[in-house]
Amino acid sequence: MASSFCSRFPTALALPLVCAMLGTSTLASAADKPAWCPSHWGAEDQIGAANRLTPALAAAAAGLVKKGRTYALGIETNNTTPAYGSRSFNLVILQPGQAGGAGLGSNKATYNDDVINGYAGIGSQIDGLGHVGIDNVYYNCNHNTDFVQPDGLRKLGVEGIPPIVTRGVMLDMTRHYGKDPVPGGTEIDAAAIKAQAAKQGIEIRTGDIVLIHTGWLAAHGNDRDAYLAAEPGVSLDGGEYLVSREVVAVGADNWGVEVSPNDPAQGAMPVHTLFLPRNGIYILETMNTAELARDEVYEFMFVLGIPKLTGGVQAIVNPIAID
Repeated sequence: MASSFCSRFPTALALPLVCAMLGTSTLASAADKPAWCPSHWGAEDQIGAANRLTPALAAAAAGLVKKGRTYALGIETNNTTPAYGSRSFNLVILQPGQAGGAGLGSNKATYNDDVINGYAGIGSQIDGLGHVGIDNVYYNCNHNTDFVQPDGLRKLGVEGIPPIVTRGVMLDMTRHYGKDPVPGGTEIDAAAIKAQAAKQGIEIRTGDIVLIHTGWLAAHGNDRDAYLAAEPGVSLDGGEYLVSREVVAVGADNWGVEVSPNDPAQGAMPVHTLFLPRNGIYILETMNTAELARDEVYEFMFVLGIPKLTGGVQAIVNPIAID
């Protein structure tokens, strides 16, 4: 493999350029593993913070259900769904063997099939642990040359994420800031998270799913330019606090969960790199939290079964909150 080839030669030679072209980095060497790996769940672990999920947490979450109201946290996915970068989504309906409206068999049975041409990371989505790395190293010291292939990830694929049934909490930051939506570029830091949690009487606990409501999605909807121009979101300081609370995933009603634009000194996607490769915490983007905020539902049973897309990086999801 490229990493083993390049490690055999001194860097004084002209090999660095060749190695870079082969997709390796200085972190490929076992001696150069970053301090944040291997994971404390073991060198072979592939599910990160999902290890915190237990039958006891699922049972306790079921105990939160008092009214039985269900809230769909996913939005509709179509060719107008706002999407980051070049991401797109199109659906085509086919009627195989039924040209001209002809039916099949003596009873003239008819049917429709659908074909999707688009990204799995669009609309309401979960970011798997193979989505974002640091210098080509991903969660648990997995180097891109060892597991990333054009036809799917060989490790860290979303098919390995177990069913997520646990306590969910929603922090309504529109109430904290007194603005709906919270203005783009607003850094939701540790102090803001703690203050709003206290105001709502919520304690963030080990194994929780934390959702941040900013009003951003409800305000901009399918206005792609406005939705993607900026966003209020979790700051690096806020992310570090959530890491300390040992959560399973963090989501928000915006496209990236973290604040945009962020401080350039922190590099690109600092909260993504904090959550995914460093701590194995999942990210839930474009969550529809408006109804939870409307009904002041701050604590609930969170249920999510992830599509088992073998080798997938992300997945379109529709989590359910039940209060």
